[in-house]
Amino acid sequence: MTSASPQHAPVRVDPDRHDIARAAGGDNAAFARIVDRHLARVHALAYRALGSVAEAEEVVQDAFLRTWKQLPAWREGEALLSTWLHRVTLNLANDRLRRRREQVPIDDVDLHSHDPQPEHALLAEQREHRLQAALQALPERQRDALLLCHYEGVSNAQAALTLEVSVDALESLLARARRQLRASLADA
Repeated sequence: MTSASPQHAPVRVDPDRHDIARAAGGDNAAFARIVDRHLARVHALAYRALGSVAEAEEVVQDAFLRTWKQLPAWREGEALLSTWLHRVTLNLANDRLRRRREQVPIDDVDLHSHDPQPEHALLAEQREHRLQAALQALPERQRDALLLCHYEGVSNAQAALTLEVSVDALESLLARARRQLRASLADA
């Protein structure tokens, strides 16, 4: 697990600490509670990073499998479980993005819509693809900061812990990411 860097404030008491201890001892119900508590946010983060439901589901499975394996070695106070899960999810998503050789072929895009005005669905789909492409074009650290703070609603302090940077460095990453994202979307 990651350790908190000296530039950060101490980690607050982890709300998952009781379930972590029980799950580390093999209590499946405790681990199920951890999964239930974090699944939606971890999946949303993976989906936003990858733009693919199927890939996001695979990343989420991998992230929770790693969590299950790491719980016996968990050291309370070094990081919140939620912070560590965000970091693992971002790492797994970024690994997948690095392995991608090309964007999804147009033949794989579902253009069918139940909207009575299909042009609305097509425009929304195009906007989503432009946004996803612009997000994926951002440098990894900027994308991670933006995903955590803007899309996941994680506080700057928690995001800084997750990314192992100072809050000032995080704010700089966010400012550069927003600037680059605006420029990319304006050009498209």
